[in-house]
Amino acid sequence: MDKNAGFRALIRIAPAPPGPYCNTMTQQLTFTVKPNLPPRLAPLAALAQDFWISWHFDAIRLFMRFGNDLWTRTNQTPVRLLAEAPQEQLDELAQDASFLAHMDRVYENYRAYRDASPWYRGARDAVVAYFSMEFGLDVTLPIYSGGLGVLSGDHLKSCSDLGLPVVGVGLLYRTGYFRQHVTMEGQQQESYPANDFFNLPLTLCSGSDGAAVQVAVELGHERAFAQVWQAQVGRVTLYLLDTDIAANDPAARRITTQLYVSDRRERLRQELLLGIGGIRALRALKVPFAVTHMNEGHSAFLGLERIRSLMGEHGLAFAEARQAVWSTSVFTTHTPVPAGNESFDDHLVLDQASALRAELGLSEDQFLALGRSGHDAGHGNFGLTPLALRLAAYCNGVSALHGQVSRRMWNGLWPGVPADEVPIRHITNGVHARSWISHDIQDLLERYLGSPDEKFGPEVSVWEQVDNIADEELWHTHERRRERMIWFARQRVVAQLRREHASERDVQAAEVALRPDALTIGFARRFAGYKRAGLLFRRPERLVRLLSDPERPVQILMAGKAHPNDHQGKEMIRHIIQFVGDHDLRSRLVFLDDYDISVARYLVAGCDLWLNTPRRPHEASGTSGMKAAVNGSLVLSTLDGWWDEAFGPDIGWAIGTGDSYADEEIQDEIEADAAFAELEQNVIPLFYDRGIDGLPRAWIAKMRRSMKRVGQRFSAQRMVAEYHRMFYAPALAQAARLAGSGWGDAIELARYLARLEQHWPGTAVERLSSNSPPTLRVGERLEVTADVRLGDLTADEVQVSLFYGTLCVNDAGADAIVGGECAAMDLVEQDSETATYHTEVVCHTTGRLGATVRITPTHPALAHQLIPGLFRQG
Repeated sequence: MDKNAGFRALIRIAPAPPGPYCNTMTQQLTFTVKPNLPPRLAPLAALAQDFWISWHFDAIRLFMRFGNDLWTRTNQTPVRLLAEAPQEQLDELAQDASFLAHMDRVYENYRAYRDASPWYRGARDAVVAYFSMEFGLDVTLPIYSGGLGVLSGDHLKSCSDLGLPVVGVGLLYRTGYFRQHVTMEGQQQESYPANDFFNLPLTLCSGSDGAAVQVAVELGHERAFAQVWQAQVGRVTLYLLDTDIAANDPAARRITTQLYVSDRRERLRQELLLGIGGIRALRALKVPFAVTHMNEGHSAFLGLERIRSLMGEHGLAFAEARQAVWSTSVFTTHTPVPAGNESFDDHLVLDQASALRAELGLSEDQFLALGRSGHDAGHGNFGLTPLALRLAAYCNGVSALHGQVSRRMWNGLWPGVPADEVPIRHITNGVHARSWISHDIQDLLERYLGSPDEKFGPEVSVWEQVDNIADEELWHTHERRRERMIWFARQRVVAQLRREHASERDVQAAEVALRPDALTIGFARRFAGYKRAGLLFRRPERLVRLLSDPERPVQILMAGKAHPNDHQGKEMIRHIIQFVGDHDLRSRLVFLDDYDISVARYLVAGCDLWLNTPRRPHEASGTSGMKAAVNGSLVLSTLDGWWDEAFGPDIGWAIGTGDSYADEEIQDEIEADAAFAELEQNVIPLFYDRGIDGLPRAWIAKMRRSMKRVGQRFSAQRMVAEYHRMFYAPALAQAARLAGSGWGDAIELARYLARLEQHWPGTAVERLSSNSPPTLRVGERLEVTADVRLGDLTADEVQVSLFYGTLCVNDAGADAIVGGECAAMDLVEQDSETATYHTEVVCHTTGRLGATVRITPTHPALAHQLIPGLFRQG
């Protein structure tokens, strides 16, 4: 029987497109071949096209039944698996009662998920468009590099679970990030294998005429075209732009070749394509988006494209359209590290965005001013984070600590506003539990918690039921995960060694490396300098002693990539590999190369202790520790990012006291000693404190408390529910209001703010007085009167408030109100020069208190009152 019999082939003949990917002198046959599934197996095709299966292990099990060899060879990609499965096997499975029953059960669950009434029951006629440079949905679609992409993937999955009206927008990279290969000497090598989009769960978007949807973006003096692919993520759709098409010249085709390309011009072109092209793609596809969410500054140009579109379609001036976009935009900043906040040379920006600037009607100085940091003149650099902050009313960091750091970092954009009141809030990151909890732990939890599809929502009190799991059952389940992780690590290292043509002796040693019963520490993340992968290696004697103890064995599994241009990160990987060889620790310290989602799933599920060592306060959030914790691993980390608000001595351990040091070398020295002190005095003794039954019951009690607390407080469902409540819902309401007024509210608001900007220099607080005694008791009233000069403004155009609270000495040595409250003041009288205001507030705290008066804008169309340049205090 012909193995291709029954396959359907779609054939077209066309001249080969120009560029490096083909021979322009020949005719080319292009085939699109799809599997000839027996009708009874039709549900497999639908399941294979939806990333829903990536967080439902019973669905993954279904495709694994095709055989481990085929599953592995096709990179765990169901679409490709179906394409490569022998026709004989498909025909046999169509008659296999056991397989069919499994398939029907999975498909029924899938349909029930898609059809069920989700948590969100609101309107769906307007959606939020979530833009990100990378999306980490599953190992099968390698268009992510690390934490930002994985967070984006978890965001979409959780929006799907809750039924939020969200679509995703990103770029489809031909080679993604890079594959990492580490030599036996520790040298990181990079390779860039191409993705075959037609063997991925992607669908090319087409119009009513059947032709592929394309959008064009002007980049410098050329026009780049992009086609749009669609990925289904449960109830959510992700749209991805791809420039590798015949309509483009070779330079434009390369734009979407590689994630985080090093060349600054190419990086800027990617980000222009994402922001401008992404908006144009949504419009071409008639997606009814009303709000945009910029996940990091990479997509910040979308705000300017939205302004351009409103100007052209509705005849609005730039300032008017800007107010409409500002009121309906969300921006999440993910890092305080300068390298993570993209900036570009002014001349490069003006060259590549020249068409956009011209259509906006802005001078070069006006355009560049949108990307200035506010801390200094900033001449020469255009920042995407300042641009996003200026164009979004709803801004946030990704942990409580990161929110504080971001408010201080970007305080200069809001001159005069106290740092703790800068309108950058925080929504702490979370993880999509169903994607990261191992199937062993998941099966255990389902017996006690019920179906995760029903229970792992924003209301997560169900985690309290972890208390009902017996110690023996929880521990033995965890031990199985550790054993499976060690088996995986051994296989991975053996493959690495064989690739490097290592000796058979080394291969045999790797086959028995690591002990399945030893305390196993996991450290896996990007090898950036501030993450300090080498912290423990600062004390080599203590590390060797810890890893060589035969009585209380300890072992470490490490993984992570260094950016191709990060020579410091590459050197750290080389140092670790050489350290292992020099001290004969190959059986106790293993480095796994090519860190990706698949490796991460094994590590977070199987390690006993998750180690995290970022230099505070550079880690914005971090989520790997959350993934480990919900699997039952305990966390040892510096008090940075999410751990700063999660830590308690009853659930884990902290490295240091949360202090920040001006001298990084001193900080590293102190915290290296602190890490070893925790390991030697607390972690290791607790793990090996066993009863007569062999169980570490105190450790298990800590596991249980950690699972409960992290599962409840750090779920991605809780995270996206907060985004909806704090940002999406009010922004969607603003969008409806603005569109319903024919954009009249935006026009009125722009005129109002222009009037305030013109006359704001004439405002001042001239006198502040009080009839209250200098000493008050709790419960007594503070009475304050203020004389305010409004200049040419009227009393109903501004808000005059009393700002009061506890006095503390600031960094400059002066008294400052910290964590204060605002109370609106009542207008008492007004003459041509001065307006008099009065209020009374109840004193409810003790200590040294201060009070001052502030003047801010007030308008019903404002999302908030803290507008840059329109703030007066004292």
